[in-house]
Amino acid sequence: MTKLGSFIKNNLFNIISWSVTFIFAAGIVLGAFAWKRSTTVVQASAPVPTAAPDGEPPRVQMPALGGPEAFVSVEREIQLETNIPADKPRYKPVEYRVSRGDSIFAISESFKLNAETVLWANYDVLQDDPHSLKPGQVLNIPPTDGIFYQWKEGDTLESVANEFKASVDDILGFPGNDIDLTNPKIESGSWVMIPGGKREFVQWLVPTIASGASGTSSTSQSACPAGAVGSGGFIWPANNHFLSGNDYWSGHLGIDIAAGEGEPVYAADSGVVTMAQGGWNYGYGNVVQIDHGNGYSTVYAHLSAYFVSVCQSVSAGAQIATAGNTGNSQGAHLHFEVRQGGGFINPWFVLP
Repeated sequence: MTKLGSFIKNNLFNIISWSVTFIFAAGIVLGAFAWKRSTTVVQASAPVPTAAPDGEPPRVQMPALGGPEAFVSVEREIQLETNIPADKPRYKPVEYRVSRGDSIFAISESFKLNAETVLWANYDVLQDDPHSLKPGQVLNIPPTDGIFYQWKEGDTLESVANEFKASVDDILGFPGNDIDLTNPKIESGSWVMIPGGKREFVQWLVPTIASGASGTSSTSQSACPAGAVGSGGFIWPANNHFLSGNDYWSGHLGIDIAAGEGEPVYAADSGVVTMAQGGWNYGYGNVVQIDHGNGYSTVYAHLSAYFVSVCQSVSAGAQIATAGNTGNSQGAHLHFEVRQGGGFINPWFVLP
């Protein structure tokens, strides 16, 4: 046997092992080269400048992954801001610090509540008078319309629901009340939201005085004789025809018309003056009242000065006073009321 044959015979196992290893390694290397050559690298897209805040968002084509036959995703616009739901429910009250120029009506609108809800929740601060609002005051803003109520000793769900014309189920089911439905006990002193609840207001109003009744000014206590009668068609009592404060609602039975200190105030229709009086006057300050002789009467409040007297006849459009900031007022304006048969009507129903 030749030396080569003898070497192969003696090292056959090693020769076979190394041959298999070499073939396996060569296969891996060749396979890697083949995969690399078959794969096409997609060039990165050029950067696109960010749109200006008031411009349209850029359209960016996202690069496809893989080779030329790779799946291309659906194109969409990039949204650079996240939309946060604006109407996320609120179940707990929040505090609000009053700023200059605020009104109960404006504050309630900003929280999407009825003005009554905000006024009722702050009786200890405002005593049911929206004109008591002052800068710096801190108000409780309930989470929903109704009564924000502090539970008293002896209260029951039924008695409180009856008092505020509400539903026991609504009280139990309101998430912010955190009531254990298996043991619906409410501790005395706890604050509870009564959804849909309502109560009467403590109203601070000057009485309606007819022209045939006794006047209430300090200069006259006699009944007024017949005088001018209104046409039933009203005009604006100030030069401005927009609000500066509270609108008409159940806790504010008039409108606050924008009028600076000393600006003229006009009779809204012809009639007889039944009140022309300075002082506090239930918070109205200097006030004039006119009986129009046709079931209507009007009230002009927070005046800086007035130029008419009780029992005087005035014509529609005649200047009777100047706007001001007297009484319970936090800034010059004209508080204007329209009454019919002793009751209150919304001035927007009769003003042009």
